[in-house]
Amino acid sequence: MTRHRPAHPESVFTYAAPAVKFGAGASEEVGYDLRQHDVHRALVVTDPGVARTGHPARVVELLTQSGIDAGVFEGVHVEPTDASIVAAAAFAEEHGPWDAFVAVGGGSAIDTAKAVNLLSTNPGELMDYVNPPVGGGRAPEQPLLPLVAVPTTAGTGSESTTICVLDVLPLQVKTGISHPRLRPTLAVVDPLLTLTQPATVTAACGMDIVCHALESYTARPFDSFDHKRADQRVPYCGANPIADMWAERSLTLLAGAFRRAVHDGDDVVARSEMALAATFAGLGFGNAGVHIPHANAYPIAGRVRDFRPPGYPGDEPLVPHGMAVALTAPEAFRFTYDATPDRHVRAAALLAPGGLEDLPSQHPRDLLPQVLTGLMREIGMPNGIAAVGYGEHDLTDLVAGSLQQQRLLATAPREVREADMAGILSASITLW
Repeated sequence: MTRHRPAHPESVFTYAAPAVKFGAGASEEVGYDLRQHDVHRALVVTDPGVARTGHPARVVELLTQSGIDAGVFEGVHVEPTDASIVAAAAFAEEHGPWDAFVAVGGGSAIDTAKAVNLLSTNPGELMDYVNPPVGGGRAPEQPLLPLVAVPTTAGTGSESTTICVLDVLPLQVKTGISHPRLRPTLAVVDPLLTLTQPATVTAACGMDIVCHALESYTARPFDSFDHKRADQRVPYCGANPIADMWAERSLTLLAGAFRRAVHDGDDVVARSEMALAATFAGLGFGNAGVHIPHANAYPIAGRVRDFRPPGYPGDEPLVPHGMAVALTAPEAFRFTYDATPDRHVRAAALLAPGGLEDLPSQHPRDLLPQVLTGLMREIGMPNGIAAVGYGEHDLTDLVAGSLQQQRLLATAPREVREADMAGILSASITLW
């Protein structure tokens, strides 16, 4: 069902972003950057896999050279959990106090650093701040410390956004914390740090970029919401002209670089274009929002039983976030087509390497799903949710988990009812 236009539509959209330093070698300046914030003690937050690349150790060396006392926490859990974040916060408290935090890694490290920063500066427990209905939805009362995000993957966009994503283990649900104060102070995007990223990680993170751009571009328009008071405004305000610009540019870069980056990880040009695409998509969706594919990704990742992708550290079951997002994206965009047909066709044209001329003649509704499934096959994504362990018998639980993500579904261009979500997930069991 297409959403009705309100009697008093919104006329204002908001836009915010961190300071960004982009380019080969940008990470070499991180010590100087922190000194500009009068930092004397900083905690570097990373995970064991990234620690093995040597990137966090190099950041510590750079901080030390700038006269900053640096500590390191290497215990970030890939796909953070409530337990792993509490452990990271306890480490920060035991070894603190700190003047700033530096996240070195993918979205898991950056999201963990956001949560540690929040819990180090504000009273209460983790679940007090988690989004409702899972948590209390409490807003931070005190300012947070400077947070510098140094991504080593091209994909999550967490270096640009106001959200921290985590699994709540007792409930088997993936959820998050969202507030403008969580946005990093500075994003240092150095494409050279992504050269150590395995092909499977590149593919999963790249699909996260694709969906960030597509979901923000097709999100419910900002002026389709009821008019808000100043104190009611939220970071994700719906599709708007500035976010649209970033999404379109991101899709154009992805069309040329994504496959090259997966199949030749040493292609520095492709890696640089992927990092730029991730930055652009983050600047877009960090303000417009995402919708159905991300809502579905939460229970797909949170309820995993025994799937283990190659290229990721550890032996625990895991559906990486970008992979989980991608698995229902073709069917989600088939469902949302009627809300904005022109945007869906435009997005397909931007993302298809040879344009739409290379696609079989068919209904325009099928163009974007076909571009997506073709891309997923080329880069080795699983063929639907069955390939990561789910079947028809899981649909009830998956639908319930997706519908819990009302913060995300509020920006879907069509109202999503239980039957609609069941149809999207059912059609995503096998994609091709």
